[in-house]
Amino acid sequence: MSLRLFSQRIISRTVVPSTSRTFVSSVRRLEESTNALPSNPKLEAIVDQIASLNLLEAADLASLLKTKLNIQDIAMPAVAAAPAVAAESAAEAEEDKPKEKTIFSVKLESIDATAKAKVIREVKALNPTMNLVEAKKFVESAPQIIKEGLSKEDAEKLQKTLEAAGAKIVLE
Repeated sequence: MSLRLFSQRIISRTVVPSTSRTFVSSVRRLEESTNALPSNPKLEAIVDQIASLNLLEAADLASLLKTKLNIQDIAMPAVAAAPAVAAESAAEAEEDKPKEKTIFSVKLESIDATAKAKVIREVKALNPTMNLVEAKKFVESAPQIIKEGLSKEDAEKLQKTLEAAGAKIVLE
């Protein structure tokens, strides 16, 4: 049985699952590309076996081929209103969950007077463009934001470093 007869046989069925439609379109493309090729008895035997499958078996074959060949499904929108409903339910779910902060700013609240020199050195090390005098003025004018746009891990690491030097740090 030729590929054309096979694809017509699948199309003529009353109910064609989406996997079979994909399979039929693949068979059509294959048929178009192989029209000029000479017949291979091994391939003809495979085609005959496929042609003898019922609709459910053909759908199972299509899904098995997709998994074996790592072919991904393309999502087709079923109804135009469905994405709007899904977006609304997603928005409601977002409102229910408390939003976790992912970007932090490290703010220098105050310093211990006895550890002022250590804090100035740490601040200068964090900002290499700053000279020692600028770092001293920065530390003395607390509260000041030291760094912005840090991840939680980086912000906590910086907080521990500066607190070890004698500063009081707040993550915002």
